[in-house]
Amino acid sequence: MATMEECRSALDKLSDNLAQADGEARGAAGFDRSLSCHITDLDTTFTGRLNNGRITVLDTSAGPPREKAQIRLAMAGDDLVALVDGELNFARAWGAGRVKLEAGFLDLMRLRSLL
Repeated sequence: MATMEECRSALDKLSDNLAQADGEARGAAGFDRSLSCHITDLDTTFTGRLNNGRITVLDTSAGPPREKAQIRLAMAGDDLVALVDGELNFARAWGAGRVKLEAGFLDLMRLRSLL
């Protein structure tokens, strides 16, 4: 089971990857939205913002998200680490129910190029 520090490090790595993206992926990541990532096996939520291709984690709290972010992710810590490391395909994990993504329709359309 991934630790809270490993999950935080994975989010930082994801932020770095988004910042280095180019083309269509860069455009998809280059908007301003609130973000939450609930790590289900740790029952911990990271909240922050996706802004100009970077994820900024602003808070970490116990339990599910306290407020509804515009982009909401939920998954086990090991799955987050595996996704960021390229060992787990997002579409397959989402289809299998291992990863949950909730967002408005327009946000989902923009995010699809990242997934």
